[in-house]
Amino acid sequence: MFEAVLAGATAPEIEDVRVVRRAALSATATDVLEADGYLLGTPANLGYMSGALKHFLDQVYYPCLDTTRGRPFGYYVHGGSDVTGALRGVETITTGLGWRRAAEPVTVTGEPDRGAVERCWELGATLAAGLME
Repeated sequence: MFEAVLAGATAPEIEDVRVVRRAALSATATDVLEADGYLLGTPANLGYMSGALKHFLDQVYYPCLDTTRGRPFGYYVHGGSDVTGALRGVETITTGLGWRRAAEPVTVTGEPDRGAVERCWELGATLAAGLME
């Protein structure tokens, strides 16, 4: 799913958009402040977003609260059977940050099929296209 999101965000028709990848545990508030938009991805672990994504969002929340309001974001969630809690958690935090959802989240339960991969590609392409100058 990550590779499909990345492929969409870096598709040949996307121009003047620099995509920077960071693992949740290595991303910083400076990374968030320097970015014009955000693509988040997480597994649904025990009914919630991953601990790594939660830690990242906790670390950047207050340093980025006022400065990043209105910036576009998108996200995808993959779980074995239920992603409801992960969706709710991401929505709650990004709403608090004032980020603007640029596309519907991609949610997948079970093994990702071709349709899920295509939706991930579209998610990446939609967010990146919205950032083109």
